[in-house]
Amino acid sequence: MARPKGVGFVWMRSAILAGATAFAALVAWPLAGPAWALGVLAAGLALLLLRHLANLAALVRWLDHPSPSTVPEGSGVWDYVFSTLYRETRKAREQQHRLTAVLVRFRAAARAMPDGVVILNEENQIEWANPIAEQQFAIDLEKDGGQPISNLVRNPEFVAFLARGEWGEPLTLRLARGEELVLSIRVVPYGQDEKLLLVRDVTRWEKLETMRRDFVANVSHELKTPLTVLSGFLETLADGTVPAGSPQGRRALALMRDQSERMLRLIEDLLTLSTLESTSGPASEGPVEVGPLVGALGEEARALSGGRHDIQVRVESPAIVVGNEAELRSAFGNLVSNAVRYTPEGGRVTLVWWRRGAEGVFTVEDTGIGIEAEHIPRLTERFYRVDRSRSRETGGTGLGLAIVKHVLTRHQATLEIESEPGRGSRFSVVFPARRVRFRPSAAAA
Repeated sequence: MARPKGVGFVWMRSAILAGATAFAALVAWPLAGPAWALGVLAAGLALLLLRHLANLAALVRWLDHPSPSTVPEGSGVWDYVFSTLYRETRKAREQQHRLTAVLVRFRAAARAMPDGVVILNEENQIEWANPIAEQQFAIDLEKDGGQPISNLVRNPEFVAFLARGEWGEPLTLRLARGEELVLSIRVVPYGQDEKLLLVRDVTRWEKLETMRRDFVANVSHELKTPLTVLSGFLETLADGTVPAGSPQGRRALALMRDQSERMLRLIEDLLTLSTLESTSGPASEGPVEVGPLVGALGEEARALSGGRHDIQVRVESPAIVVGNEAELRSAFGNLVSNAVRYTPEGGRVTLVWWRRGAEGVFTVEDTGIGIEAEHIPRLTERFYRVDRSRSRETGGTGLGLAIVKHVLTRHQATLEIESEPGRGSRFSVVFPARRVRFRPSAAAA
C-alpha cells in the first residue's frame, strides 16, 4: 500500500537531523574523546526530542479550540505538518460554511412552502418542522423537538401508517380541531432510515368534492321527478287510453307544462349560477337607480301574488348603486319572489330601500312562515331547503339564495337574515359606502 504524499519528506527530514547529530558525535570522538562524543549525541537527541515535544504540545493546545486562524507555526518537519493542517482545516471550514448555507436556504425554502414539512429520524423523533407543519399538527418545535411524533399526533390511523413502512400512497387524515381539518400526508424515506413528512391541507378540496357530489346528486334528483311525471303522462297519452282533449288529458298536459317550466327554471338558475361562479366580478358596472328598480320589483311582486298579499314598497333614501343592473335585479328578484311564495294568503310583503349610516340597505320583509334559527346559516347553500315539499309546491329550484350570495359577493355586499317561525322573515342586502351615492337632497333631509 502506497504511503500518503509527504510521509517520505517527514522521514527524510528526521533522518537528516538524526544523521547530523550522529556526525557531530563522531567528529567530537577523536577531538575530545568518547565521553564528549556521547555527550554531544545525547544533547543533540535531547534537543530534537524537546522540539518535538514543544510542537506536539502546541498541536494539543490547538486541538482544544481548532481554527484555521490559530494553527501554530513550526519548524522543520512540524512546519510541513502545521501547513498541511492549516490547508485541510481551512478547506473543511469552507465546506462547512457551504453546507451551512445550503441548510439555511433549505430551511428558508421549507418555511416558505405552503405545505407542512417534518423531518423525522430513525426513531420517528421530530428533528425539524416548518411553521405550517407546527400549525397542522399543533406542535411547538422548541418544546417538542426530539419527541416521537406519535406521542404528539395521537391518531390511530396516523400511527399505523407511520409504522407499516409502506408509503406508496398518501394517508388522508381527518383531525377534529374546532372545524374538521383534512390532511394528506406523504412519507419520503431518505438517508439512514430518516423520513421526510410532506403534509398538505386538503380541507377545501374535500369540501369542494363533497359539494360536487351533493350538487350532482341534487341536480339528478331535481330533474328526475319532473322527467318521471312527463314520461308517465306521455305514455298515458300515447297509448290512447286517455284522449288529449278529455278533462284528464287536459289536466295531464297542464301538469306536463308545469313540470317542463320547473325544469326550465332549474336549468336557467344553473346557468346563471355557473356564470357567476366562473367570473370574479361583474362584466360591466354602472350607476343603477335604486328607486325605479325597487318600484319595478314591487310590480313584479304584485303580479306574482295575484292579489293574495299586501305588497308595500318604500324608497326612503333615493340613491344610486354602482354595479351590474341585471345581476342586482336578479338577486333582489329572488328575495322578493321567495317572500311572496312563502307568505300565506292575506300576509304582507314589504320592500324598503333605506340608509344605515353611510351604507345603503335593501330589505325584503314578510309575515310568512318564518325560518328556524338552525337553518339560517345554510340558506345560501345550493339546493338547501328548509322544507322540500313546500319548496316544490311553490315552484322553487333551491338555487335562488345561492345566486343572491354570489351576486352580493361580486358587489362587496352582505346578506343579513332575521327570522322567527310563525312571525315572518327579514332579508337585508347591505351595500358598503363606496358602492352607494345618495341623492344630495335626501342626504340633507
